[in-house]
Amino acid sequence: MTINEASERYNIPIKILQEYESWGLCGEVKKIMGSWRYDESDIERLSVIMTLHDIGFTNEEVKKYMQLLVSGKSTEKERLKMLSEKRNGTLDEIHFKEKQLDRLDYLRFEIQKGNKA
Repeated sequence: MTINEASERYNIPIKILQEYESWGLCGEVKKIMGSWRYDESDIERLSVIMTLHDIGFTNEEVKKYMQLLVSGKSTEKERLKMLSEKRNGTLDEIHFKEKQLDRLDYLRFEIQKGNKA
């Protein structure tokens, strides 16, 4: 499947596909008559890339993670560490937002209490 077909079929921006190709992770991608051809293993890797982007990984973090993934099972510990760090950062953000909501609710409560009096 070509880059345009992969982009349309899986709703992956061309920019992401080009980035993927530039990282040299396309071991299964064939260049035929000037256009890339993707197979199912490439689509699986692209799915991981999209997931990593969706959960907040930067381009550099995605690149590092994917290089580790392609390197094989021996990198599982390092990949798990990267995911755990992202998870912990996300939890910190959630807790901060919860505190903000508590403060907002308090201010709303104070206004509503004043209107009832």
